[in-house]
Amino acid sequence: MTIALIADVLVASLLVATIITCFILTKRIERLKADESGMRQTVGALIAATDTAERAIAGLKLTLGDCDRTLAERLQTAERYAADLAAQIEAGQVVMDRIGQIVSAATLVAPRPAEEPKPAAEPTPISRLANAAQSAAAIRARAARRLEGQAA
Repeated sequence: MTIALIADVLVASLLVATIITCFILTKRIERLKADESGMRQTVGALIAATDTAERAIAGLKLTLGDCDRTLAERLQTAERYAADLAAQIEAGQVVMDRIGQIVSAATLVAPRPAEEPKPAAEPTPISRLANAAQSAAAIRARAARRLEGQAA
């Protein structure tokens, strides 16, 4: 009878241990299921964020392409303006050189004024030429100063 009692106590203790182990395993399984649903929610949020990021990247690529085209067009326009401006400056320099030559020639040809100039109703062509030559020389000097200022 003692052996039967010992065997019954041993079986009862093993049943209690089994029940406790089952209870612990049930709690772990519940936590895993809760973690699984949390992981599913996290994965769903990550997928949504990835989709949003991909759309944003596509939009940024389109915007970058537009900016690149606009910048290229503006650079081409600026280069054309720079070339036109350089050509105009060169043409202006040629004109200024010609005016300088005309002024030099006009100062050699123009007669020296007398001690007392006579009052004339209308200026003579030579004095108009001299005035034009002086004006051209002044313009040339100003242009030369501007070009020196731009070069500096």
